[in-house]
Amino acid sequence: MGYYAVDSKLGIMPSERILVVDDEDSIREIVSSMLASANYQCRQAASGLEALALLDSGEEFELMLSDLMMAGMDGIGLLERTKERYPDMPVVMVTAVHDISVALTAIRNGAYDYLLKPFEREQLLNTVRRALENRRLKLENRAYQTNLEALVAQRTEQLRQALGDLEKSYDITLEALGDALDLRDAETEGHSKRVTAYTIAIARAMQIPKEQIAVIARGAFLHDIGKMAIPDAILRKPGALSPDEVTIMKEHAFLGYKMLLKIPFLQEASEIVYAHQEKFDGSGYPRGLKGDQIPLGARIFSIADTLDAITSDRPYRPARPFSAAKKEIQDWSGRQFDPEIVKVYNEIPDKLWGDLRRQIDAQIRPPHADGASGGL
Repeated sequence: MGYYAVDSKLGIMPSERILVVDDEDSIREIVSSMLASANYQCRQAASGLEALALLDSGEEFELMLSDLMMAGMDGIGLLERTKERYPDMPVVMVTAVHDISVALTAIRNGAYDYLLKPFEREQLLNTVRRALENRRLKLENRAYQTNLEALVAQRTEQLRQALGDLEKSYDITLEALGDALDLRDAETEGHSKRVTAYTIAIARAMQIPKEQIAVIARGAFLHDIGKMAIPDAILRKPGALSPDEVTIMKEHAFLGYKMLLKIPFLQEASEIVYAHQEKFDGSGYPRGLKGDQIPLGARIFSIADTLDAITSDRPYRPARPFSAAKKEIQDWSGRQFDPEIVKVYNEIPDKLWGDLRRQIDAQIRPPHADGASGGL
């Protein structure tokens, strides 16, 4: 994860190890001097082969800076070899060729970033800091996932899988979006996490591929993200909404879709957010989709969302048991819900839902001040 040196005047400073690769001695010295001034530890290599020999010797580096144009093995060749053997080490390419296609080729081959010669000291240091921070976050996320899997393994296998996929779906972007929504709607955090866990459990029972479940989980977790764009006067209104307010509230599905569509890895999940208020018989909103026109993830989520709504306390009624939720979902099969998915849901014992709810509720912070979400 990197090392740190302590200076009595300056405090803790970074001392990550960086491999500088360039076939020009003067360039290597200049770059190493710039990095050393920021307390990074540098090793130099005069060629791609020399760099590989250093790496293969067992010496570890947090980052590699490599020239693109070198005799023998060029920077792209070195990049391909190092990304295959040392995937956790980010690589920043350095080039004097002012051709964007060259830089894009390096990025496509796995480079974290590139620098154009000549560059200033601060430009170099800023790029290095970003690359090292990206590496740190990836390693922390990997360690978090490993620890989470060990914890969930103590539960039943079905519970372990559901919670494992739920927590794996929490990356930095999702947490940031979720935290932002929590500031707007006091009930969102617990609800979003529970319906995500329920959605994953149903998808698992349907034997949906793991990769597709990850997309569905993201859509379920962020289904209400569009409420960030709804005025507080409507979102937090304690009483019934007026017809005009209902119309505005119903826009949250489309607003959430537009938000997530701009984020590449959430584009598939955005379709679930867009359709999460559609009904199997076509009576939902915003597009009146019917049957298989509704994304599979949204059809699964619809059942999970209703399950959580019925079994949660509301200002106008206390929580009802899971058996009551099962009956109501069965009653609305073919109208609000996909009947084939309802059949799968009916085969899952109520004990699983109770176990999931207790596990999720134990992870969230105590309830905030009362506030209504408008009930849509």
